[in-house]
Amino acid sequence: MRALSVRGFTIVEMSVVLVIIALIVGAASVGRDVYRSAQAERLASDFVQGWLLAYDRFATGTNTVPGDNFDNPTGLVNAGTNRFLCGVDLQNAMLRAGVTLPVGRGEGLADRYVYQDGRGLPHEIRVCAGAVAWSEPFGSVGAYAARPRNIMRFEGLTPSMATLLDTKIDGRVDARHGRFREAGFEARTTAASEPWSLQDDDNLVGGTNPDAQTAEVVAYLRMSQ
Repeated sequence: MRALSVRGFTIVEMSVVLVIIALIVGAASVGRDVYRSAQAERLASDFVQGWLLAYDRFATGTNTVPGDNFDNPTGLVNAGTNRFLCGVDLQNAMLRAGVTLPVGRGEGLADRYVYQDGRGLPHEIRVCAGAVAWSEPFGSVGAYAARPRNIMRFEGLTPSMATLLDTKIDGRVDARHGRFREAGFEARTTAASEPWSLQDDDNLVGGTNPDAQTAEVVAYLRMSQ
């Protein structure tokens, strides 16, 4: 009886298969990047820009800033530094001034926004208004001084979301310089640039487990007044 011959894959056939696999993996990676960019775009336009407009409308309509003393204005949110206005208090301050709030998560949750990290796990951004010491050029090239400035604080940003917003707002990634800075870097008077302190490989609860939620950073966005 004649034995059956078994034919294996040729080198060319295996090469074609490997190329197809590489293309699929590459397309999936590109798809994730496109999705994250789209999320950052929506977050920036619907939430971040929405709160910037709300703040500007409050300042224009009342000639002061949220939480300041109307009779003896300081020009600072909540009339001092590191006194943040958050949650319902922030929303009510805006509503009393006739300012329309961004949609956010929904009724009563306009200060929050939900998105997914690169692992498909949910994160919630929370916004507060406040005033902090803010480093600015002073006196000579390369010299800086910290002065009180009004900011919006954004909590719950993954490192990649923070850097995407940084690029969109300032045109480059730099946790130390520009209008958009990582909390803790805003008052540094050194001239050197700083990278954001965490990466998406870091986990919210520590370690580098690829199935856990991505770590979060806090960012400050300086207001124009």
